[in-house]
Amino acid sequence: MIGVLLVVVLLLVVGGCACVVWAERGGPAWVRAVSRATLGAGEATRRAARRRAVEQRRHRNDSGDTD
Repeated sequence: MIGVLLVVVLLLVVGGCACVVWAERGGPAWVRAVSRATLGAGEATRRAARRRAVEQRRHRNDSGDTD
């Protein structure tokens, strides 16, 4: 079941990337909409990962202090 879910997610990612490329070449309106959604999801993922890394670094620094 998890394998099927991963395959579906992979297909969505590949489809979104294809829409980004197609939109860059002047695709139809629905392709540009999917492209914007794909790029927005990627940006949200990057921000979340960056935020998580900062929090982990802050937690490590807080737990390492022995003053």
